[in-house]
Amino acid sequence: MLTPALLYVIVLVGIPFVLALVLSLSQASAGSLSFSFVGLKNFARVIHDPIFRRALSNTLLFTVVSQLLVVILATTLALVLNSEFRGKRLVRFLILMPWAAPIALASMAWTWIFDSTFSVINWTLRAVGLMGPGQWFYWFGDPTLATIAIVTVHVWRMLPFATVVLLAGMTSLPKDVEEAAVVDGAGFWRRLFHVDVPLLLPVVTVAVLFGVVFTATDLGVVYLLTRGGPYNTTHVLASYAFQQGILGADLGQGAAIAVFLFPLLVLVAIGMLRVARGSEVGQS
Repeated sequence: MLTPALLYVIVLVGIPFVLALVLSLSQASAGSLSFSFVGLKNFARVIHDPIFRRALSNTLLFTVVSQLLVVILATTLALVLNSEFRGKRLVRFLILMPWAAPIALASMAWTWIFDSTFSVINWTLRAVGLMGPGQWFYWFGDPTLATIAIVTVHVWRMLPFATVVLLAGMTSLPKDVEEAAVVDGAGFWRRLFHVDVPLLLPVVTVAVLFGVVFTATDLGVVYLLTRGGPYNTTHVLASYAFQQGILGADLGQGAAIAVFLFPLLVLVAIGMLRVARGSEVGQS
């Protein structure tokens, strides 16, 4: 019964990953049948590339900031949705919509929202008087504003998943512990940080782990919004690997950029899973 899942992992994950490792150690290029191993020269080239270093720092920045905001907002939404109010099911449905929307379609909508001429954000700020006649935000023309736009889309995309995971964790918390804290006179904030958060730590860790992997390896958001611009200042490793390996036809360098983050993600995954396992053992 495990054979279909194993075949899926081997064919669609294992083989492409091995091919990426082989290409990263070669001089392969698109449109050429020549293939020669060059060892770690591709990795040495990309390390000395300033655009690669900027893409690496952007990847870490986008991942850390977006996941920090996602955890805070998802915890808030989960607390709200865990209470009873009219229209609760409708709110849950609306929160899940960003997760179900195709990323290409969503990025097109966000491109319009941040458009330099028709930005609904700019027109709204001007309509309420927060932006003067001579002021205007060119979201994709300024590196800082482009970074804010990308982080915003990442948060919007990952927030529903994290909210659902935390909401499921909250509904499974033992009621007797919460009731005992209330009887002992613990207020809302004390119950949140001393009871709910420690019990939810394994669930939060899993949600953050998925968010880190999805955000750090994502190509669609950056490529559809900014194409890595302006002036290659918003590239992440995935988009820069696509630009160098596919558009630039340098398969070896593109593969080296693509697999560069893999060891770091493995270490992060191992560390977070150990934290989750340790918290589960401590609770038991």
